[in-house]
Amino acid sequence: MRAESSSGTRAGAFIAVSLALFCVQVDFFALNLAIPGIAKEFGVTASAAQWTLSAYMLAVGCSFIVGGRLGDIFGRRRTLLVGIALFVAGSVGCALAPGLGSLVGARIVQGVGAGFVFPVSVSVISNAFPDATRGHALGAAFGIANIGTALGPFVGGGFAEGPGWRWIFWLLAPIGTLALLIAFAYVPDSRDTSAPRRLDLTGCFAIVCALAALTLAVERGSAWGWDHARTLTLLAVAVAAFGLFLLRERTARHPLVDLRLFRNVPFDLVTGMGTVANMGYAVTVFVATLYLQDVRGLSPLTAGVVFLAPAVLVALSGPLGARLGTHMRPTAVMALAGAIAGTGMIGLSHATAWWLYVPVFAWCGLGLGLGWTYSGVATQQVVAPARAGEASGVVLTFLVTLGAIALAGAAAAITAMTPERPPEEAYDAILRFGGAVILAASLVCMAVRRGLVARGKLPPLSMKAKAKVRADMSGGGVRP
Repeated sequence: MRAESSSGTRAGAFIAVSLALFCVQVDFFALNLAIPGIAKEFGVTASAAQWTLSAYMLAVGCSFIVGGRLGDIFGRRRTLLVGIALFVAGSVGCALAPGLGSLVGARIVQGVGAGFVFPVSVSVISNAFPDATRGHALGAAFGIANIGTALGPFVGGGFAEGPGWRWIFWLLAPIGTLALLIAFAYVPDSRDTSAPRRLDLTGCFAIVCALAALTLAVERGSAWGWDHARTLTLLAVAVAAFGLFLLRERTARHPLVDLRLFRNVPFDLVTGMGTVANMGYAVTVFVATLYLQDVRGLSPLTAGVVFLAPAVLVALSGPLGARLGTHMRPTAVMALAGAIAGTGMIGLSHATAWWLYVPVFAWCGLGLGLGWTYSGVATQQVVAPARAGEASGVVLTFLVTLGAIALAGAAAAITAMTPERPPEEAYDAILRFGGAVILAASLVCMAVRRGLVARGKLPPLSMKAKAKVRADMSGGGVRP
């Protein structure tokens, strides 16, 4: 069911969603530079303080699918309000935390709230705006959210060197509260009327266990050792729980995720390209942070300033993707993003002079930002609005989980290579490999699409083509 929305209601919903996404993105990228300060204040090791990041990632990754489907079934407005309220409460808890344990607990609350906010925000916009303006609204909302991405490292580095890491959360709490009040006043309600108000609890339990075990293994594998019993046990639990989830979703009367969603080839291509782009984004940010501080010798705050160049392009990628989407098919936009990102990552590995490094870094940010940002917009173009929350939750789960795996893989590769070569050579090798993978994915995406066009399964790339496609799933796709 899509709510009939006035222009004022749509504007209020857009502002609430944009502010909420902005908070989530700032929080996602700000705390990394504050880990040394947290460890020093609480008298713990940096490895122990790292749990503030691991616990948050764990909670976020486990909440996307459940949060998106909760919105579809019980109402997107209610789920969005709960998500923002949890995020604000967690932010206050983090700011007031007297010790590491309470900080980690508050970060889990924050993560669950963020995991609800992101997929439901996408479906709120999709259902509040008509087809003609939905893409532009989503692109603009992601653009504002990406300003948070741009400011995250700068805010984290600035507070870490200045008044202290707690001010990161004191900044987020009032902005989140404002988003909550606006959402309460303006966000219209909508839900999937074809779905009964019943949640597949067995499917929820299975997917949460699978994602929790996998995320924890990836986050802590480098510290524990990839052949350590704890790491191997968690990976085994993840495989078993994911197998149980697939079995449950195939047989459940009202599944958490309708597996027919993956018969929608444009959805698969968009999800795959978005995932690869986000993996590249995670790796590039990680490698660039090490390069700027370890090789260039910059302080966290100065490194944050250098990050402003690519971050501005990441912020602009949301509106740019929406504009491109009016002239190009979603899969073509994703392939173009991959081409920009891949050449940017490879170019960054060859840039040493500042006059070249900064613009290449910005070019790289444009491609990577367009890839992972536009995947959220494109998802809504290739699935029906009634299933918006479910589809968004699935895409975000792939993006975040595999992004974490790529980050862990990059860290392990650097550890393995640095005894035999200088760190900058290891960083360059990782960027070149990642760029080549993204370029290859772009070529595969377009090759698959071309093959399906030749077989009459998809319309041609020209937006003027009158051919249409019906996805072999409940709630077919549009403009694939």
